[in-house]
Amino acid sequence: MSTETHLKILKHIQSNPEASQRQLAQEIGVSVGKVNYCIKALIDKGFVKAGNFKRNTDKLSYLYLLTPQGIEEKSKLTASFLQRKLIEYEQLTLEIEQLRRDSSRF
Repeated sequence: MSTETHLKILKHIQSNPEASQRQLAQEIGVSVGKVNYCIKALIDKGFVKAGNFKRNTDKLSYLYLLTPQGIEEKSKLTASFLQRKLIEYEQLTLEIEQLRRDSSRF
């Protein structure tokens, strides 16, 4: 599973722990099945805890919480994502500069 998808899910869970899997899927642009699969993996790794709302009559509603390990993992994934994007940015900047040089020759 994509580390970028895991990062997006961890970020959304941290900011909105009451969000349903359907809401998470809509917010990050993936299927509900993919969100379900990722959340199960994150729970198995100990990064997320899930529990029912105590007073909610809809027993299918869960509250997702990041564990301390989940917060640490989110930080690591964020740093890795930022590093990847900075490299992509530098490469794109070089490519744009080259295209400008090439187009100015005409």
